[in-house]
Amino acid sequence: MIRSSLPARTAYAAAALTALLAVGGCVPDGGGSDGGRPEPSATGDAGPDSGSALKAVDGLTVKGRAPRTGYERERFGSPWADTDSNGCPTRDDILERDLDAVTFRAGEDGEAGKDGECVVESGALAADPYTGRRVEFRRGGRSEVDIDHLVALSDAWQKGAQQWAPRKRIAFANDPLNLLAVDASTNRGKSDGDTATWLPPNRTYRCPYVARQVGVKKKYGLWVTQAERDAMRRVLARCPGEKLPTGGNPTEAPARFTAR
Repeated sequence: MIRSSLPARTAYAAAALTALLAVGGCVPDGGGSDGGRPEPSATGDAGPDSGSALKAVDGLTVKGRAPRTGYERERFGSPWADTDSNGCPTRDDILERDLDAVTFRAGEDGEAGKDGECVVESGALAADPYTGRRVEFRRGGRSEVDIDHLVALSDAWQKGAQQWAPRKRIAFANDPLNLLAVDASTNRGKSDGDTATWLPPNRTYRCPYVARQVGVKKKYGLWVTQAERDAMRRVLARCPGEKLPTGGNPTEAPARFTAR
């Protein structure tokens, strides 16, 4: 049996989900600017202010790309670690946040209980942020939905993360601010590209996408290449009122997590 209502979660998890729903200055009912489900950007005529993504680009350090030597996925810990301690893997948290019409796997007793309440069984991206088209998700087999790291782990490794303590890398890999449910085939074409080498085909999402990358790099102190900063400025100049997304999880995972 699969349930179609949201699972009962701790008050902490509910509050965290609410805080993550806003992105790119699009906020529900008085919410903040925390990174969450994407919305199209309002381009407006207002110039950049202290809270704008365009303004924040100027604060990013510019350096050359370091070698990829030593990069392995394991450097960022086990995939989808429950760093926010809500009892559910990060992947399922993001699927629940970003998909519509979500259903969950039932528990062992056949009802929607503890053993199944975290496992997203199906849902849909009504409008995938990278392509604009509807994408269905069903667990098992070849998934049509990926969870993308907007700032790829490999890109982060080459721009500062190789110098981090393991718990910071684990936090980065599981931070909702840096995670987004998207069309799988498009995401795999992106690979570890940065703003200078890859942008979503869906042009209406390019401003929120780049703003999220700026927000993540600012939060974690990652640097950018000159070409990357130029590309960020070029995209965000078209939407100078785009807000800098903030929020997500702490930048250090709890002490119980380890990585090589």
